[in-house]
Amino acid sequence: MDGRTSHAAWKTLAVEASSLAAQGELGQAIEAGEKALVAAELELGADHIGIAAIVADLAVLHETAGAYVQAAAFYERALAMREKAPGGADPTVALACENLAHLYHLLGHDPAATPLYEAALAIRESSLGSDHPRVAATLDDLGDVLVAQGRYADAFDLYRRALAIRQNAFGASHFRVAASLDRIAALYQARENYLKAEKSFQKSLALRKGALGPDDPAVALSLQRLADLHAQRGRLKEAGAGHQQAIELLEAASGPDNLQIAAGLDALAAYSITADKQADAQPLLERALAIREKNLGLVHPEVARTLAVLGPLLDARGRTTDALWNCERALRIREADLGPDHPLVAASSAQVAELYRARGQYALAEPLFVRALAIRDKTLGPDDPELARSLADLAELYYVLGRYADAKPLYERAIAIKERLLGPDDPSLALFLNGLAVLSSVQGHYAAAEPLYKRSLEIWEKSLGPQHPDVASGLGNLAVLYYEQGRYEEAEPLHKRALAIREEALGPEHAHVATSLENLAELYRAQGRYDDAEPLYLRALVVGERSLGPEHPEVAVSLNNLAELYRVQGRFDEAAPLYERALAVAEAALGPEHPDVALTLQGLAELHRAHGDYEAAEPEYARALAIREKALGSDHPDVALTLDGMAALYEDTGRDEEARALRERAEAIRAIKR
Repeated sequence: MDGRTSHAAWKTLAVEASSLAAQGELGQAIEAGEKALVAAELELGADHIGIAAIVADLAVLHETAGAYVQAAAFYERALAMREKAPGGADPTVALACENLAHLYHLLGHDPAATPLYEAALAIRESSLGSDHPRVAATLDDLGDVLVAQGRYADAFDLYRRALAIRQNAFGASHFRVAASLDRIAALYQARENYLKAEKSFQKSLALRKGALGPDDPAVALSLQRLADLHAQRGRLKEAGAGHQQAIELLEAASGPDNLQIAAGLDALAAYSITADKQADAQPLLERALAIREKNLGLVHPEVARTLAVLGPLLDARGRTTDALWNCERALRIREADLGPDHPLVAASSAQVAELYRARGQYALAEPLFVRALAIRDKTLGPDDPELARSLADLAELYYVLGRYADAKPLYERAIAIKERLLGPDDPSLALFLNGLAVLSSVQGHYAAAEPLYKRSLEIWEKSLGPQHPDVASGLGNLAVLYYEQGRYEEAEPLHKRALAIREEALGPEHAHVATSLENLAELYRAQGRYDDAEPLYLRALVVGERSLGPEHPEVAVSLNNLAELYRVQGRFDEAAPLYERALAVAEAALGPEHPDVALTLQGLAELHRAHGDYEAAEPEYARALAIREKALGSDHPDVALTLDGMAALYEDTGRDEEARALRERAEAIRAIKR
């Protein structure tokens, strides 16, 4: 024996693969199927029609495991073999076309899926007749890929034809008719014809209840779809009740691990996030993840989808390391299952990049943002909103890095896309206008920044109403511009209005309220109104600790700002413990090399220098400088600030030559045209 599989054993291995798949052992099933394929190829030849079934089975196994790229390759091979066989237009070719088209649809390759479904439809109609129920299924599938391409009118005709076939074949009250009603309703929903959508979903629900009974799992599907429609119309209470009812029905019918339950948990979590109740959303998403992992395995695209939602939620709750782990895992799954150029890989790349950016790991963030942009530029077309989002993401990173010349054209292109796609008054456009305004402001181009801030504010007020939290953001940004110009009297009422809006809309204990308090306090500090600033800083700190937790990085910023106030007042004994706590929180939450750590180190160094403790100040300046140079680049404006501080220390200690060199370097940085 040479250890090779006997040629005669391939049929046994194929049966074994099927048995293992039925037991949920997908990895072992794939291994047995691949051995069966090798043995069959040796016996029959690589192109023999007799092995087409094994190839197709391997495709199904990979698809079930979520390995869509590998599955597509097997489906392509199976189709080619079926087409070459005598009588190449039989139902097995139709099935092979449908299988491959379905995979292309999952991969987002809908233009490639369309002709395959059309070919399958022609075969089905020829072999079965135009009114056969199997034809209706193919009509539905073809309609789905047309919807994905925005061809709603063509899809509607196909869905209506499938509905008529099912009604004629089974009767108007048969449960199979509900599938057609659902698709027609979803199409109405996509076109924002909510009344017709609701009527069709309600009809589907009544039909399933009547035909199958009120406790059948299929009824849960109708409840979920109707709930999603309620959510889209802003009726979150009805939506939540519908999803909860569906979950309870499914739990009673098939236990707590039914895969369909995960979809309901996703929806309930989304409603909690919308209501700013992240603590309620987290256990829902964690349960949805556990259900999908149990049913689908650890590396399925649906698992990745849950991880991609859970990650940002954990980040919002201050669990940045856990957030990054979840999002990186989602990225790895999508790369393996969907291929390196899939739009969802771009989405995960951008998500991981954003987490790195927030942690100050800009060198890790940049290539991921660049990759996301390249994928979207290649796959989505020149006017896609996700492409605009990638442009703005990369522009924001370049702004942080002081690469203003690189950031500006990205913002301008993103704005142009949004204006072409959505018009001049869309709220999402305002966000990009605001980013370009910030960029102009930091370069000292105040005359260019002000109309951008005002336009973004006007869009938000017009589209969202004068009391919306986004309006508060616009007011705060314009106020900061006035603050930077020394226009304090104009800035103050804007900050106060922003604070009032956030307190009314979000409640007095919301983290965004703390931001407005900080902004107003900063204004008062700049004016020397220390007695007015201090209670605002203190309240901002309390609100931040309550809303975000005492170890959140935003709390470190509040601690640092209050310490700065005490330092400029000469209250060194009160400032020192605040700086030290801010440093500990920032290091724990963001890592020891984040720019926020450098900010606090510089504050501590300034405090120690003012106290005459030069031995403590110098290593703090040096560490702050090293962090900023590594994270931001050696020519960043913040590096110049640290060089100035070190130069002042050297001047205080009689090291004039060293001080002069640092001053010259700082001036050279400021002279750079950005």
